[in-house]
Order: sequence, then C-alpha cells, then structure tokens
Amino acid sequence: MMGKRLIGVWVCLLGGLGAFAAPAAEPWQTALARMPLGANVTELNATNCVKVMLGAFQSNDAVKALVFLPGATDEFYWHQLTKAKLTNDSPSLLDAVNALTDQTRIRAMFRPPMLLLRADSDPVEPQGEIIDAPTARRIMQRRFVAHALYNDRDWDSLRSTLRKTCRVDFSPGMYSRYSFHFYRHSFAAWNLTGWEALEVMSLAGKTTFRVEEDRVIFQEDHRGL
Repeated sequence: MMGKRLIGVWVCLLGGLGAFAAPAAEPWQTALARMPLGANVTELNATNCVKVMLGAFQSNDAVKALVFLPGATDEFYWHQLTKAKLTNDSPSLLDAVNALTDQTRIRAMFRPPMLLLRADSDPVEPQGEIIDAPTARRIMQRRFVAHALYNDRDWDSLRSTLRKTCRVDFSPGMYSRYSFHFYRHSFAAWNLTGWEALEVMSLAGKTTFRVEEDRVIFQEDHRGL
C-alpha cells in the first residue's frame, strides 16, 4: 500500500511539470548540428572528448542537458585506446555524437529534456522516491543555475549549488566518506528546473534520491552492476 501511495504522489507531481517544460521546437539532432565543436578537432579521445563536447553544448529549445553517464566516460578513462575520428573540416556537436556512436561502444539516447551518452550497463531512468510531497513540489518550482558545466566533478562540487538553488538540505554532507562511492559528474545544461537537476545529477553520478521533508538524500545506484 505504501508503494502505491508513493507512486500516486509521484505521478501527480510530475503532471505539474508541464507548466515549466516548453515543447521542443525541433529535433535534438537539428539543434546539435548548429553547435560548432571547435577548431582543429579531428579526433575524440580520453584527453579531449568530454571537455570539448560539453563546452560546445549551447542553449536551445530542443534539449536542455548533455550528460555523460559513467559507462560512457569509463570507455575513455579505463580503456585508453577508445577513439573516434572526425572527418569534417568544421565538425559540429552532432558530428561528434555520431562519431562516438559509430566508432565506439557509446550510445546516444534522448530522454527529454536530456541527451544521454551511455554504455549498455548505464541505467537511463532516474530512480527517485517522494516521501514529502510539499518539498518535492517546491523543488519542481525552483530553477537551477542558468548554465551548468561540470567536467569530472565530485559530489561536494555540486552539493552547495543544489542547496542554494533548491533551498533544501542535501545528504550526504560535505566531505562524507559515503559520497566517495558516487561516480564523478560530467554534464552541461541550460535552464534546468530544480527537479530536472536532481534527475541529471542522479544519472551522471549513478545515484538514486529520496525526497524527505526539507531535504533530499542521494545514495548509490546498484542497478546495472
């Protein structure tokens, strides 16, 4: 009975997000095709891939966040030979995405409002639980930073921004040994709501979250292990 009650609250609250989410005006591929990747980029590898692609992501009406999931970054950081060639003289961010999906084991998945770069083992649905509906509703009505850019950043690097923008407490606290088990976060985003920021962070760090009264608790996500 408790599980059904929580699911009902979840669906009801998510229905209210329509007031904040603008409809996509074009396919995400069209939007990324207009974003220059940068001069003299002929190959994506462990040294440059995440930095170059996140830096190229621009504000648009189709996709609000470009997120590297842990399995995708592991393809470069743990398998140093992973590379993708770019053949265009002036490549776009779409060219980079296509090169990764054609030449590596990384896959692209659009889960509105996020474009996920992922491995087969990465969960693609955020897993959250709402215990306190008023707190969840307040987070949905808040705005995250206008432009977020995090490349290989730990939990402590993001926690203070979450507290400031969502106006609730977040656990684990600073310098907690438990957060050392979270994956490091790599994503770029524009104009996220507070709730969208929770979802992006949970996927980027491979964590789950639980919304209680005036606080959100993040924990390790063991799916895909």
